[in-house]
Amino acid sequence: MNHRNPLEGRVAVVTGAARGLGEGIARHLARRGARLALVGLEEERLAAVAASLPTTAKHWAVDVTDAGALRRVAEDVSNSLGPPSVVVANAGLAEGGPFAESDPALWRRVIEVNLIGSSLTLRAFLPALTATHGYYLQIASLASMGAAPMMSAYCASKAGVESFAHAMRAELDPSGVGVGIAYLNWTDTDMIRDADQHAVLRELRAHMPGPARKIYPVDTVAARLVTAVERRSPTVYAPAWLRCVQAVRAALPGPVTHLARRSLTSSPFTATGPLGAGGRAAAERSDAA
Repeated sequence: MNHRNPLEGRVAVVTGAARGLGEGIARHLARRGARLALVGLEEERLAAVAASLPTTAKHWAVDVTDAGALRRVAEDVSNSLGPPSVVVANAGLAEGGPFAESDPALWRRVIEVNLIGSSLTLRAFLPALTATHGYYLQIASLASMGAAPMMSAYCASKAGVESFAHAMRAELDPSGVGVGIAYLNWTDTDMIRDADQHAVLRELRAHMPGPARKIYPVDTVAARLVTAVERRSPTVYAPAWLRCVQAVRAALPGPVTHLARRSLTSSPFTATGPLGAGGRAAAERSDAA
């Protein structure tokens, strides 16, 4: 291994790599010499991203909730690129709006993609990570620490992936596999831009404290996460101030409820449906299944 560039020649898997943060992570991994396995739903987008990277990259169009397909992808990745030593579980789906008005199938789909999809991703690639003493990075969120109204499925799923990653860190440490959790705030992806088109989520973000409603560039966030991958960090916060939320997270439900009472009761809000092009692709694939 190149100690000045620990990712040089390594094989890295990124889910949700067709656009947004997943694409950004893939680009930063490639700049640091990693070979990429890109996983997602949008085959044409994945192919375009793979072709544009400066290192060897292959892509697989697969649903992260399909356990059998993920196992086959894991075998193909090892056979064609080599056993991966980095896996980034980034694939995600979001929707917003009142729980009572939410589409039960979409609500469930958010949980399945974000939480079950992450677990199936690790399960599929765990033999390779064990063999390489690799590193698994779970993309979580501020929503893992402080649940927001009108985003019940997303918050439940992100709290779940945080818990899952904590459990896996303790369980896999004896085998030499590192597990990290990435806590993110609003990042400038099509999912967030789509969210701002809906009154319910626009109002939610507008009433958050100043730092918490700021949107951060994909490239900045991706660079921070890939540095964490290089260091095998147990946690990474993007932006860095999210670390401070850990100290007060137990006290958050009260202020959040007070904020919701002031800001979310004056107007009727409707469900958003799946957010972002990636979210719509995931929902359409689920509907077609």
